[in-house]
Amino acid sequence: MVEVIEPTFDVAAFLAKAGLGRRVIQLKPKQVFFAQGTPADSVFYLQKGRAKLTVVSKAGKEATITLLSAGDFIGEESIAAVAGLRMATATATIACTALKIKREEMIRVMHEEHSFSDLFLAFLLARSMRTQADLVDQLFNSSEKRLARILLLMAEFGQPGIPETLIPEITQETLADMIGTTRSRVSFFMNRFRKLGFIEYNGRIRVHKSLLNVVLHDRPFDDNAVSASLFDAPQS
Repeated sequence: MVEVIEPTFDVAAFLAKAGLGRRVIQLKPKQVFFAQGTPADSVFYLQKGRAKLTVVSKAGKEATITLLSAGDFIGEESIAAVAGLRMATATATIACTALKIKREEMIRVMHEEHSFSDLFLAFLLARSMRTQADLVDQLFNSSEKRLARILLLMAEFGQPGIPETLIPEITQETLADMIGTTRSRVSFFMNRFRKLGFIEYNGRIRVHKSLLNVVLHDRPFDDNAVSASLFDAPQS
């Protein structure tokens, strides 16, 4: 009797090519994957490029909540039991290539292919841990340390492979939104990081590994430095 061997599901090939219920799309910088308030009917897998998630309050204030890079899924809320509306806007920060997967196809492959569902679950857990770390960062760390952390994350220090030390273009206003401080405070800390040799900053930001010192040490780096917490304190 000849044993029939079923072909193994190739996760990499599935996420690399168009097929039933999925297609490859190209986005230019500032082009949106989806907008806040639109139907959550698909998931995107970012093959190349960088993107960001932003939310807009009822008062019209916009805030950047996370940055995305190649290998990330975008719009995972669409696979919830009841499909709803997007809670954020996803925008390309540089040219992007992504695989757009329809909600129905995403749910089907998760049910039928355990290797894919394992990969997606690992991503969701990593995203959840990152969200918790962001919350702890906001609650307990100074704005100086929060800025250092977000720059290191953008440079992908700690990730497999060689860090992308030259991070994508980002404004001080966006950095201020992400760490919960003012643009003037961000400018102060960026100039300080540059003087200490932690970054190079001339339009584009180049991050050096030495910036980890800001995250790993709580004390100021020189006797004349002022604690970041003083800048964040409300003025009487």
